[in-house]
Amino acid sequence: MKDFSDLTEQELLALAVSLEEEDARIYDEFATGLRENFPESAKVFNALAAEENGHRHRLIELYRQRFGEHIPLIRRQDVRGFVQRKPVWLIRPLSLETVRQQAELMEAETKRFYTRAARRSTDAAIRQLLGDLADEERRHEARAEQLESRLVTPQVREEEHASERRLFVLQVVQPGLAGLMDGSVSTLAPLFAAAFATHDTWQTFLVGIASAVGAGISMGFAEALSDDGSLTGRGSPWLRGLVCGVMTAVGGLGHTLPYLIPQFWTATAAAAAVVVVELGVISWIRNRYMDTTFLAAAFQVIIGGLLVFATGILIGSA
Repeated sequence: MKDFSDLTEQELLALAVSLEEEDARIYDEFATGLRENFPESAKVFNALAAEENGHRHRLIELYRQRFGEHIPLIRRQDVRGFVQRKPVWLIRPLSLETVRQQAELMEAETKRFYTRAARRSTDAAIRQLLGDLADEERRHEARAEQLESRLVTPQVREEEHASERRLFVLQVVQPGLAGLMDGSVSTLAPLFAAAFATHDTWQTFLVGIASAVGAGISMGFAEALSDDGSLTGRGSPWLRGLVCGVMTAVGGLGHTLPYLIPQFWTATAAAAAVVVVELGVISWIRNRYMDTTFLAAAFQVIIGGLLVFATGILIGSA
């Protein structure tokens, strides 16, 4: 790896060619990844990719005039000082906000490179081109805003926000809700069965912890292994698995923690109150994100929760 200050003018130009080629390909990947859900924003990144290719052609032409036909392979990772980029363009489906933030970082870094490279160059033609490209990179953000204002109309923006909401529901809300429902409902029976069988708050607490953690691990792996998201558009399986597993454990722990209270009936009353809150939260989430009326969601969730709750008490009291 070389220091930036050690690069020759030939190496600076070769690095600039490599940077423009990489950025153009990344913008193309952004456009491809956005095309299905955000077609108008994809056009913005297609236009930016075309501009980067134009920069690359100008750099190659000047390089050919100064140094001949062979361009050495010098990449950003071969030079100290460049920021490591996370390969967000490999993630499908792409988040519109993530892509825009990544594009801003790319433009800022490339502008800084051209500004520093122009100051170091002693060749007039090279210095002029690098300075011109630095100015153009400064204008890229404004150019992107102009393209976006022309291509991404208020109606299109509303449609894209709706698409982002659908993706959020698929990737986060659905696995989180499934986990919360499983953790809040399925652990009721063993917890209250243990409570009424033993009347021992500590033993009940241990049963609840084991049920919540075990259910969280089980649900997390089940969600992560259900599909890889490539066809369903549900995103990273490990993210979904993590969300589902954590929410399952949280759902089970909510009504388990009151059994740290030594008095049995006080702990049981507190646990029952937590169950009511949990079922209310689940109903609200279903109403907010799953287009289910609150009364219908509450009826479905609360009836199921009460049945499991009663089952646990009956078994524990037998």
